[in-house]
Amino acid sequence: MVAQQVQRVAAYAVVVRGEMILLARLSRRVTRNELWSLPGGGVEHGEDPKVAVVREVAEETGLRVTVGDTARIFSLHLSDAWRRGRRVDAHSIRIVYEGWVPADAPEPRVVEVDGSTAEAAWKPLADVLDGTIPTAALVTEALEAYGIRRRQRTAAYACVVRDDHVLLTRTSALAPDPGTWHLPGGGIDHGETPTDTVVRELAEECGLEGTVGDLLTVVDHHFVGTAPNGREEDFHAIGIVYRATVGPGEPRVVETDGTTDLAAWIPIADVTSGSIKVYGLVHAALAAMRL
Repeated sequence: MVAQQVQRVAAYAVVVRGEMILLARLSRRVTRNELWSLPGGGVEHGEDPKVAVVREVAEETGLRVTVGDTARIFSLHLSDAWRRGRRVDAHSIRIVYEGWVPADAPEPRVVEVDGSTAEAAWKPLADVLDGTIPTAALVTEALEAYGIRRRQRTAAYACVVRDDHVLLTRTSALAPDPGTWHLPGGGIDHGETPTDTVVRELAEECGLEGTVGDLLTVVDHHFVGTAPNGREEDFHAIGIVYRATVGPGEPRVVETDGTTDLAAWIPIADVTSGSIKVYGLVHAALAAMRL
């Protein structure tokens, strides 16, 4: 008897955060043995695969995932498989996207009832790669093809000094290194001059009107880490630092839900002594000013 041919199209997400990966444990209705897989599932008739993977991740982990524009395709053909108690000739087409969730996302939890997922959790990548955690073949295949996104960002900053104090901003929980002090500034918008960026960022992060002076220094920093939106990145930052002055008034953060939660005048002695945590760009700027 010829086995019935069954074809299934499903969409999944590889969600990596630092040394952890988001996985879903298959329920006993799928397998009696412990087995973890990528969050995702079948694409419904007429459904866009990107919509399907967002829906499936929400059902299986309770998290709102964002996925990239490109995907990798994996094919699995089992001519002698069992499905719902009968032998079938099964062909599975798996569409795998890179995905990411916000850095402040809650812990994963299964939302759907009586589905194919029994548990959702962040698991150490090392335990997945060495086989400590039993995973479906799709996890290994997807990780072998996975590559961290490379991104280069050019930003402009202000070094404002007044009465032995320097104007600094503190990174929020949405930043890669929360609680660290930085120079006011940020990414240069497309078509924006670096000096205009400094003026705009001083207004947004400090609530102060700024005047930009001469160029102090240019610093670059390369690292791999988690971006504020939760996406893992191989990141190259280029920082252009200007001497600047500000008008009257106390600094206050104007922008909401950004990567800055506090702006203040900080004694330069606290920076140079190491009593507060600052980015290297702050030391570079003060050194350029010979302070």
